[in-house]
Amino acid sequence: MASSSTKERFLDPGLVGKLQRLDLVARRVVEGFLTGLHKSPFHGFSVEFAEHRQYMPGDELRYLDWKVLAKSDRYYIKQFEEETNLRAHLLVDTSTSMLFQSEPDGVSKLRYAVQLAASIAYLMNRQNDAVGLMTFSDKIHSHLQPRSSGAHLRHLFQELEVEARRSAIRKNKGDEAPRTTAIGKCLEYLADRVQRRGLVVLLTDFWDHNEHDVARALKHFRHRRHEVVVFQIQDPAEAEFPYREESVFHDMETGEKLNVLPWEAAKEFKRRVDERTQFYQRHCGANGITFERLLTRTPYDLALLRYLEKRQRLN
Repeated sequence: MASSSTKERFLDPGLVGKLQRLDLVARRVVEGFLTGLHKSPFHGFSVEFAEHRQYMPGDELRYLDWKVLAKSDRYYIKQFEEETNLRAHLLVDTSTSMLFQSEPDGVSKLRYAVQLAASIAYLMNRQNDAVGLMTFSDKIHSHLQPRSSGAHLRHLFQELEVEARRSAIRKNKGDEAPRTTAIGKCLEYLADRVQRRGLVVLLTDFWDHNEHDVARALKHFRHRRHEVVVFQIQDPAEAEFPYREESVFHDMETGEKLNVLPWEAAKEFKRRVDERTQFYQRHCGANGITFERLLTRTPYDLALLRYLEKRQRLN
């Protein structure tokens, strides 16, 4: 990755989160990320990802890209437009638990998910891939079919930004009922309606007690031969449980309050959080689903690199 302090500062989620326009955030993140790729051992990776696939025994040699072979000593086959164009669906959890933010200079899980989704959409649009969007909690809030035009990308950014701002206002004012989580039901809705094979990218914190419903819905996508990438978004406090003083903990979705002695609760809390993550890791691994856990302090360029690395292995 690029090592300049300017690049690292700009891609820091907390600083990026202070920018106002989501389209500018996505463009700067992706262009900085691609610049970093060309300065790293992954030089040329983004081009190969967009326009080539690795040579396999039996492929016709007339489609071999000799220029890539000469430059990198690697064998890649040129793909035609109908091969490279992809239909992707970005699924963003906007339930109330996604509003949690423990670090004053950081970002909420929702803001992190929105900015990462926008960056992925921008990256795909550069490759002429069609990108769609579904935002959900216990029901569907918005659903855009995949398209590859610039106007559609702007519409997608607007939907993401509106959802992020609405959620922030809801959190600050507290004048709306919390949004609970029903990931499985919402995924099943989409899985039943997407006919053409494509890519499904889920961004969620997985604060859903019906783990087996979620697992079944993810498997439904695989049954329909979609490629599935899952990002579990966690706040650092959820992973580390840094609390040391007696506190009242507030469930953001149910409103329930509980007086907690952190020195007694920390071990059990971490155990349950780890169990949930491990459940999804096992399920995804067993079903050919890419799983990645991201903390909201993870730089966006690193998140995009992990995404591309894992997609490259599957292709």
